[in-house]
Amino acid sequence: METRELVQKVCPPIATMGSMFYFDPATLTRGKEAGLDGFRLYALGRGGVLGDVESTVVHSAFGYFNPDLIAKIWNSAKEVMAPRDGGRLYMECAGAFGAAKLSDVAGLDAFNAAADKVIDAGLVDSSAQALFAAIASEPRSDEAAARAFQNVAVLRELRGSLHLVAIVASGLSTEMAHRVRRPDDVEMFGWTGDADVTDEHRAKWDAAEALTDDLVAPIYGVLDAGEAQALADGVAAINAALAD
Repeated sequence: METRELVQKVCPPIATMGSMFYFDPATLTRGKEAGLDGFRLYALGRGGVLGDVESTVVHSAFGYFNPDLIAKIWNSAKEVMAPRDGGRLYMECAGAFGAAKLSDVAGLDAFNAAADKVIDAGLVDSSAQALFAAIASEPRSDEAAARAFQNVAVLRELRGSLHLVAIVASGLSTEMAHRVRRPDDVEMFGWTGDADVTDEHRAKWDAAEALTDDLVAPIYGVLDAGEAQALADGVAAINAALAD
């Protein structure tokens, strides 16, 4: 399997799967126990790996959201819990989600070995990928099912961070990128009013998608044929288990 084929095969399901634990009932329960609602747990959990930073730093890593919304949610969340603690809690939630959903999935050891290798390769030069570098530096479980889902979450941030780089390089604001990609979720991300999405915006989005694959492919290229197949098989098996 060619590396670019592998990237295009595994990255879309990873993007979908990696966020599944965010608002899972078990995750929300852990957040409620800590005094955080779902959105504040999301902001603090996902962004807390960056440390006790200003909301502008979190927005720079997240993209897509209205900065005013991030400021409101982030600042109120970190009054309840220290950001690094929130980040660790979120990784624990990801592991718990994996342990609950993936315990019967075969081939996770081989998947984890391949995923770990990709993550390590991404860390060799993680310039302009602060969110990926931060979450990849958090401890992950030694239990196969828990670690597998945590690896999915980390790989999601790998491509996501590089996608933001590609969006900027393509001359598209993250607000307009969001309007192109998720037109039905505009208000949820803090944006109001109408903004015309033009063919130029869509063309820049397409260019950013292609550039993202260009940036991601060399990292996944560290895998040999067997490891690439193990990663692809693992993603397919995890995706199937989560679809049940």
